[in-house]
Amino acid sequence: MSLLSLVKGRRGASGFGYASTAEEVTAGVDLRGRTVLVTGVNSGLGLETARVMALRGARVVGLARSREKAAEALAPFGPDHAAVACELSEPATVRAAVDAVKGLGVTLDAMILNAGIMALPERTLKHGQELQFLTNHVGHFMLAMGLVDRVAERGRVVVLSSSAHRQAPSAGIAFDDLTLARSYTAWGAYGQSKLANLLFARWLSARFAGTGRTANAVHPGVIATNLGRHMSPIMRLASPIANALAFKTVPEGAATQCWAAVHPGAADLRGEYLADCNVDTSSANGRDLAMAERLARVTEEIVAKL
Repeated sequence: MSLLSLVKGRRGASGFGYASTAEEVTAGVDLRGRTVLVTGVNSGLGLETARVMALRGARVVGLARSREKAAEALAPFGPDHAAVACELSEPATVRAAVDAVKGLGVTLDAMILNAGIMALPERTLKHGQELQFLTNHVGHFMLAMGLVDRVAERGRVVVLSSSAHRQAPSAGIAFDDLTLARSYTAWGAYGQSKLANLLFARWLSARFAGTGRTANAVHPGVIATNLGRHMSPIMRLASPIANALAFKTVPEGAATQCWAAVHPGAADLRGEYLADCNVDTSSANGRDLAMAERLARVTEEIVAKL
């Protein structure tokens, strides 16, 4: 038996593991009468997550860069779902998305912040912010905090981070060079945005203390999706995480976020970093609650100026 087969066959305390699929981890979970919001619903993990949530009976509020893309993605799942436009790098459209979701009059039983961009080969600024940090972190921060009062009493927020958070600058979030003008690398910038996602989940969990609401961060695994569309073929081959032998399928990659969002066994997890449908250990920076608090304050300042 190969090492990869052993890894894929391993299961943790939850009963699930590396090769578990989104359908497997939601089997027997009845989501009728519940509403789940998913960003990046038009492809990859977001599309699979929406499909499985709908399969289990949930109403899906699906967000994509355009309402048309979201509606096209949701159409096969029936007429009861809601498509909303949300370009995470455009503050005006994020605010419009918040208003649109509020206009639906729904309570969110889960909010799965799935969308993102990865490893831009050139440093790109938008609204004065590095584009990966703006899209992956600031846009989701705006969306989540705009809708936080719509999260159900036992609602769950799931934020997609990545093991790539370990590739952030050695000191963590580069507060003195947030746009990485002095030190940009594709993976360093992506890592900083994923560290920000993880710290946001930790911070939001602390904010939820004393309530039934939860927030957790997820490493989905390495999946061949269009998340890597900005990478050159050479970068795909050279990437430290782009080992084709270790790729998960999309159903496997969507499993941890689905498990975290709706499985009874994940209901009491708070502020955790999850991988393969189990609690995992992040980097030391990913556990730095003082850094998480500072990031929240800095992000609020950024949002106030956008």
